[in-house]
Amino acid sequence: MRRRAPRPLSDALGSLQHALAPATLLAEVQRVWPGVAGEAIAREASPTAERGGVVTVTCVASVWAHELDLMAPLLIERINSAVRSGEVKRLRCVTTTRGRGQGAR
Repeated sequence: MRRRAPRPLSDALGSLQHALAPATLLAEVQRVWPGVAGEAIAREASPTAERGGVVTVTCVASVWAHELDLMAPLLIERINSAVRSGEVKRLRCVTTTRGRGQGAR
């Protein structure tokens, strides 16, 4: 039986990506973040560092950092139920200035 159309590249690379991902708490949090936080939040904020169970989430605006501070207990609970190793104890939400002031030329 022949395939009618090519498979998406993401299907072929999915298992390779999983195998190559580092075995760290940060990598696991980054993997589950869109599902845990939701697509809207994931577009505006992402986990960028982890140390001693404290995950730094970098946000594009201070309003997102404040909102995530308020949502932290719920997000931590969801993250910890989704990751296999390690435990997130706290979220540290920061704002980045990267990308600001780079308007159309």
